[in-house]
Amino acid sequence: MSDELSPQALEARRSRMARVRARMEETGVDVLLLSHGADLPWLTGYRAMPLERLTLLVLPLVGDPVLVVPRLEAPRVPGADGLFDVLPWADDVDPVDLVVDQVAGVSSGRFALSDRAWATTTLALQRRLPDARWIEASTVTSPIRAVKDAAEVAALRAAGAAADRVAVVLQSGGIPLLGRTEAAVSADLGALLVAEGHSAVNFAIVGSGPNAASPHHEPGDRVIGPDETVVCDFGGTLSLDGDVGYCSDITRTVVTGEPSPEIRECYDVLQAAQQSAVEAAVAGATAAAVDAVARDAIDAAGFGHLFVHRTGHGIGIEEHEDPYLVVGNDAPLVPGHAFSVEPGIYLEGCFGMRLEDIVVIGSDGRPDPLNTVDHGLVVVDH
Repeated sequence: MSDELSPQALEARRSRMARVRARMEETGVDVLLLSHGADLPWLTGYRAMPLERLTLLVLPLVGDPVLVVPRLEAPRVPGADGLFDVLPWADDVDPVDLVVDQVAGVSSGRFALSDRAWATTTLALQRRLPDARWIEASTVTSPIRAVKDAAEVAALRAAGAAADRVAVVLQSGGIPLLGRTEAAVSADLGALLVAEGHSAVNFAIVGSGPNAASPHHEPGDRVIGPDETVVCDFGGTLSLDGDVGYCSDITRTVVTGEPSPEIRECYDVLQAAQQSAVEAAVAGATAAAVDAVARDAIDAAGFGHLFVHRTGHGIGIEEHEDPYLVVGNDAPLVPGHAFSVEPGIYLEGCFGMRLEDIVVIGSDGRPDPLNTVDHGLVVVDH
């Protein structure tokens, strides 16, 4: 087992456990079952490897939580410090038996299972607990995880600052673009994220010229040429004090020469729309309303049909989590919500552009952008 938690980390996890149980009671959930995904490390500090072997935190509404974990993984589980028991299982044991034993008293109750549990795990549990009623664990956990505490905001701020430092290198020409492949530039961005303290690179999108019009373009062997927009969207996971790690995510678009009038016009619209959406992201505003601010500004300029995705997504332990800034999400934003604001304009076959910051709603209800590096259309002509 690893070293004991700091008093602050221990108290944070106790608070999360208490809030989860309160939410379970509110939603009528008898047992929460957490497997792969971000809920498990958020609550326990243990990030399970995506193995076929069953890993499951059994958290009953009443009673002691137990982490059922493969024996070979048990040494990786952080010190439970009285928050939960660890029940390792060997290969000659059916771990589903262990889970069923833990919930024998409520086998006909309401169970919330990890959204990302393996289908084999889900089906095995449903066969063994035929009288149980099943819902997604996110029904319980997502509203709680979406509101970051002070330590989580500090971790996101550190990750955002590290990503900003990489963006400064990009915008200052420290990463050569002309004559190099998108894949090579992507590798440079990833290496810089690690050099700036990230433990993992989650993505480093580089789309140039017509490829910039594909929002999730996979960097390839296309050579970047002159007078092109280059969309660079990158982020990773950064850990503070050995915690499970929180994500960065930033997009800056640069151009490899003097922007054409069309590119300049589109970017001016994009930058104004992004700034307006950030300013609109105040406590009490709905997620859909913030999306509408960005979308309406781009639509008013005649480019609405070229904005093909939502305005933003929540961020934390995962790159994408609640709250989502998208049409139809009428949930109000509250202090502690953290999310991206990233409108884009994409002209297929020609060029694309996107501008993204991570924003947290502060305790005063105002938006607090975690990325502050230059928002302009910077020329990198080498």
